[in-house]
Amino acid sequence: MDAATEHAVVLWPLLLFTAAAIGLILLMLGLSAMLGGRHQSRLGDQPYESGIKPTGSARMRFSAKFYLVAIIFVLFDLEVVFIFAWAIAAPDLGWPGYFAFLFFLGVLTLGLIYEWRIGALDWAPKAPRQYRLEAIESNRARNLQGRS
Repeated sequence: MDAATEHAVVLWPLLLFTAAAIGLILLMLGLSAMLGGRHQSRLGDQPYESGIKPTGSARMRFSAKFYLVAIIFVLFDLEVVFIFAWAIAAPDLGWPGYFAFLFFLGVLTLGLIYEWRIGALDWAPKAPRQYRLEAIESNRARNLQGRS
């Protein structure tokens, strides 16, 4: 067999599969357009919310804190996968693996403490900085008066 024949033998199943996939897609789109429902009503256009009347807009805004906490959750959730993998391989890893695991947990703990300290996990809005500083100063003044 020459090279052109071998190329054609390898290529025709791919072309047949591609044509069949495109044909199936067109058939499904055409049938759904012909057989699908065509009614429009105010009730039918409303979103379905488990039998509860929808309230408000579907385009409501979420606080950036929600996304930050979600990303932190995904990050720590993925770290649990590594902990499970270590637990399975722990007998084979020995003491060096155990110390590497402790180092890994230490880095995770430091990351969690950092996120906690910067307020990434706080949902409630905080007072402006000057109000917090004034509160700190007034507490110091009260503590100093209480000592004397």
